[in-house]
Amino acid sequence: MKRLHLKRQFGIAGVTVALCVLSVSPLLGDQGTDAAVARLRPGTAAPAPPPVLPATLSRTAEGGVTVRAVRLSDALKFDGRLDESVYSTVSPIDGFIQQEPREGEPATEKTEVWVFFDDKNIYVSARCWDSQPERAIANEMRRDSQNILQNEAFSIFFDTFHDRRSGFNFSVAILGGLFDTLVAAEGNSNRDWNGVWDARVARFDSGWTTEVAFPFKSLRYGAEREQVWGVQFRRIVRWKSEVSHLTAVPAFLTMAGHLAASLDATMVGLEVPPPGLNLDLKPYAISGLRTDLTSRPQVRDEKDGRVGFDAKWGITKGLTADFTYKTDFAQVEDDLQQVNLTRFNLFFPEKREFFLEGSGLFAFGGVSTQAPAAGSPASNTPVLFFSRRIGLNNGQPAPIVAGGRLTGRAGRYSIGVLDIQSGDDPQVDARATNFATLRIRRDLFSRSSIGALYTRREETGGAAGTDETLGIDALYSASRSLNIHAFLAKTRTPGLQRDDTSHLARFDYNTDRYGLQLEQLSVGKNFNPAVGFLRRTDFHRGYALARFSPRPARTHMRAVRRFVYQGSVEYFENGAGRVDMRETGGSFELELLNGDSLTVGHVRDYEFIPRPFAISSSVSVPVGGYDYQSSRVSYFFGTQRRLAGTLSYQEGSLYEGTKRTLGFATGRLEVSPQLAIEPIISANWVKLPWGDFMTTVVSGRVTYTLTPRMFVSTLIQDNSSAKTLTTNARFRWEYLPGSELFVVYSDGRDTLPRGFPALTNRAFVVKVNRLFRF
Repeated sequence: MKRLHLKRQFGIAGVTVALCVLSVSPLLGDQGTDAAVARLRPGTAAPAPPPVLPATLSRTAEGGVTVRAVRLSDALKFDGRLDESVYSTVSPIDGFIQQEPREGEPATEKTEVWVFFDDKNIYVSARCWDSQPERAIANEMRRDSQNILQNEAFSIFFDTFHDRRSGFNFSVAILGGLFDTLVAAEGNSNRDWNGVWDARVARFDSGWTTEVAFPFKSLRYGAEREQVWGVQFRRIVRWKSEVSHLTAVPAFLTMAGHLAASLDATMVGLEVPPPGLNLDLKPYAISGLRTDLTSRPQVRDEKDGRVGFDAKWGITKGLTADFTYKTDFAQVEDDLQQVNLTRFNLFFPEKREFFLEGSGLFAFGGVSTQAPAAGSPASNTPVLFFSRRIGLNNGQPAPIVAGGRLTGRAGRYSIGVLDIQSGDDPQVDARATNFATLRIRRDLFSRSSIGALYTRREETGGAAGTDETLGIDALYSASRSLNIHAFLAKTRTPGLQRDDTSHLARFDYNTDRYGLQLEQLSVGKNFNPAVGFLRRTDFHRGYALARFSPRPARTHMRAVRRFVYQGSVEYFENGAGRVDMRETGGSFELELLNGDSLTVGHVRDYEFIPRPFAISSSVSVPVGGYDYQSSRVSYFFGTQRRLAGTLSYQEGSLYEGTKRTLGFATGRLEVSPQLAIEPIISANWVKLPWGDFMTTVVSGRVTYTLTPRMFVSTLIQDNSSAKTLTTNARFRWEYLPGSELFVVYSDGRDTLPRGFPALTNRAFVVKVNRLFRF
């Protein structure tokens, strides 16, 4: 193995964070292999405790923490073992503090961290001691799987601008799985962002270790040579449901507390390389066959071959420009099917990588661009910018010719500019359209902000006119527990006059023991965010929620984490003052220390149906006002179990009839650490005066992970309402960090005819891309 000889070293004391130099690694220029799990030979003793050296860690009486990054002067093997001399000569960063289950107490399992750097990379290394390593939960190694945080895991958060609001989050699981998140406005996170970084893990007799490397080119930061960053480290000991951090994080922030940049430690001593070209170029080539028997004319085994590219240019350390040409999303997994028994549109989240990067910056009014699902309290709040309006028409892909985006920070301003040109495609009734978005947000005080958002949609090949949306929003954050959001927005749509505004005011008080939310939202009849998402129009909505969640004394109920009592009231009326919907509900949740939870709830509803709507293909609900109610019980089987997921049952009245619902969601069956089955089941039995029907959605995802950067996944979905059976199989191999090979097969069938489901569409695609960094 090659070695790098570095110039100088200086010690600093106290924490276990390490910035290491890679020798043979793709991040340093040499092309290495995939991230792999290294294991010490059986019987190998744990490394000796490091000697006491000058501080790399200091703590104040008020809880403030400062850590120091160390420039390396000796070679390191990037293997995750932490057996080089630097780990005994540089003092570790330690002293982690519990967030769960005993907030504020010292962590029961020791964690040591080191932070090092050289002229190309910043490195973090961690030694995670474990009193019972044989109980470690280790069943996920797939890149970007959210189940990574349900394993033994170590996380790193960098606030690179030290603005105490935004940053980069990286997590490594005990099997080597990688997960990263881009964070904007403290808590508005984009889990689908993919950075270029690398990690190795290993085990020893008393725990496990990891070394993580981040190229400076993958991060954005200020222009100064000597940097001051915010930094946070998190250790998850999943087998005992313990979460701890370098600094104290309140329990009420839950797992999102790790992304609370204002709680970070301060990291000094870091020296970044001088600015370079900072250009990433990622060309792609795609080839495949396509059959579509629903199009006119029909397409059978049509050959397809295309090339295109994405480019990323760091204009400054804070501003990044992205360009895309002939963008293709053939590798994106199918949407998960949903059951809709309401009059309103369903929301499907964005999955395309180009639109996911930097999406948090375009969030408006305290609502994520990845809006909540129907039925949640915030589901009726307008999303002014929703990227699935671009390049998709009625769920079918439409061609994107080219586009550009500028995102980043300049002083106290966050800036986002997007311009995309889509093309014509008669097969999906798509017309050439230009989409433009401008977002500006200015930080105020320590946690508050004010901003503006503008969107425009214009068909460039016709005379349909231009749709525009303009909004201003503000956040006043008196403390971490008390936040007030507000926005005012107006749209302009050809042919629609007046009553085209929307406004919101939301009060949110949230602590571990108490919670209170109050909201007033209005949406005009002609409010039409053409590049956004809106479930309904013409309403005024009032909402209130109160929560009481005490934690019992450990001496009395050792198995219980906390009780959660919650009640809510929601009220809708239209612009003329007619009551359209009214709902009151209450719930009780029992959270257990082992990760399981039991929830029971009851809701009472009134809904006015202004016009008949088809609740199923054979049943319609007539005009009128309806009172109904239902009770629901669910049990969440924690991820410490081989079979995890939420089993639920709901029963009650609906539109002068009855409805029963049985569901199993977020399911995961661990067959082996590499093979998992993820079942999802939703079944509804509905009896109404106008007819009875049953709807089911059954899906299952089978994933086999060969390495942390290579997996095979198949998603099969059967939707009785849509009479469809779909299959989507994907092979993904990140053969170099940032460079990928995809092989995708998709198949859609109609289950209405008798016999074997009839083919409606099919596609086979091979796609490869390659990242070049300049």
